[in-house]
Amino acid sequence: MWAGIDEDSVRTAATGGLAWLAKHGCTLTTDHHYVVPRDGGDVFAAEIDAARVVGLRFHPTRGSMDLGRSSGGLPPDSVVETLDGALTGTADAIARWHDDSPDSMLRIGVAPCSPFSVTTELLRESAALARESGVLLHTHLAETLDEEQFCLDRFGCTPVEYMREVGWLGDDVWFAHAVHLDDAAVETMASTGTGAAHCPTSNARLGAGIARAADLHAAGVRLGLGVDGAASNEACSMIEEARHATLFARARGGPDAMSVRTALELATIGGARVLGRDGDLGSIEPGKLADLALWRVDALGHAGITDPVAALVLGATPPLERLFVDGRVVVESGRTVTVDEESVAREVARAHDALVAGAG
Repeated sequence: MWAGIDEDSVRTAATGGLAWLAKHGCTLTTDHHYVVPRDGGDVFAAEIDAARVVGLRFHPTRGSMDLGRSSGGLPPDSVVETLDGALTGTADAIARWHDDSPDSMLRIGVAPCSPFSVTTELLRESAALARESGVLLHTHLAETLDEEQFCLDRFGCTPVEYMREVGWLGDDVWFAHAVHLDDAAVETMASTGTGAAHCPTSNARLGAGIARAADLHAAGVRLGLGVDGAASNEACSMIEEARHATLFARARGGPDAMSVRTALELATIGGARVLGRDGDLGSIEPGKLADLALWRVDALGHAGITDPVAALVLGATPPLERLFVDGRVVVESGRTVTVDEESVAREVARAHDALVAGAG
C-alpha cells in the first residue's frame, strides 16, 4: 500500500484532512509524513501546497525511515531511504520552506519515524541537523508495549532511555503518543522540557492503551493534543480529542484527574507550546496573532449546561461558527470556504479507491 503513495494522492488527502481539521476548529497543525516512496514524486511539497490552499498554519515534519524489513525494521524496503538520502531530503526541505518569522504560516521539523523503523545513526544525525538548522525534532515514541519490548531487546533500555542516549531530549523535541511511560520517564521528560502529543482517540481505537496525560501535565511536561490520522481515527476532530482526553484521564485516575479547562488548555496553548508558538498563538491576548475558532454553545444540545467550557468539551459537538487564521476567514457557518468541500470529498474517495486497487 505504502509503495503506491505519490504526490497527487498526498495532495488530495492532505487537502481533505486539513479542510476537515479546519471545520473542527484547528488553526495550526503539524503532520509527520514519513513514507517517501522512491517513485512517488515530491510528497512533502504536495502537503505544503494543500495547507496553502486550505489556509491553515502548518508545521509539517519531514519524516524518514532507513530501517526496512530486511534489516529488522517494520516498513517494507520499498519505502525506506538511505541514511544520506534521508538527511539530504530533510536538509533540502528546511532550506526550501522553513520560515521562522514571528507570523510564520510554515515551519519545518525533522522527524525520523520511530525507534523500530530508523537506525541509531539516523536519529543522531537528524538531531544534529535539526539543531544546526534551528528547527524542532519529532518522532513516535512509547505508543505500544511491543515498541517497549523492541527497545529492551535491541538497545537494552526503555524508549525514553534510548532517546536520552541518542540526544533526543530537550525543549526542541516532542514525541507522538507517549503512552507507556514509567515514573522515571515522566520525570525525564519534565526535567528536560521534552513535549508530547497526546492522541487519546487513536490510542483507544488501536487498543494501544491510555496515556498518563494527567500525570504528564501535573509534572510540567509540555503537552498538546493530536488526532493522529484517519487510519486510526476516522473522526479527526480536535474537540473530540479534548473530550476523550478528559474522559480517559478520569477513567484512569478518577473524577478529578482532568478538568474540562485543562483539556481545553491542551487543545490550545498546550499545542502551541509543543510547537514553539505559544508566544504568538494559542490564547486570546493583546499582541497575539488573529487565529480564532468561534462556536455557539446555546443550542438544544447545550441547554442546562451553565459552564461554556463544559458545554464545548463535554456537550454535543456544535458546528463551528467561524474560523480565522491570520485574520482570514477559513470556515464560515460550518463550511470550509477556501475549498469546495463536495469536490474535495469526491477526490479523496477516488484517490482512496485508486490506492487500494493498486495495492491488489
